[in-house]
Amino acid sequence: MAAPIVIHHPSPTGGRRVTIRGQIVGLAYNDADVVEFLRRAGLPDAHDLLDQPDWVEWRGGRAHHYEAA
Repeated sequence: MAAPIVIHHPSPTGGRRVTIRGQIVGLAYNDADVVEFLRRAGLPDAHDLLDQPDWVEWRGGRAHHYEAA
C-alpha cells in the first residue's frame, strides 16, 4: 500500500508540493509547513510521521530538503 502523504520533488523555485491521498494541500518550504498541513488534515502528531515510510513518501531529492531543484 502506498503512503497516504507524498512530499513531491523540490520545485525549480524552491518548496515542495504536499499531497494527502492525492489531494494537494499546499507548497511546503520547510518541515514546519508540512506539519501544519497535516495538522489541518487532522493529524495532530504529524511531526512524528515525517520519517515513517508507511505514512510519508519523499519523492525526488533528499527528505527534509526544500531548496530549489
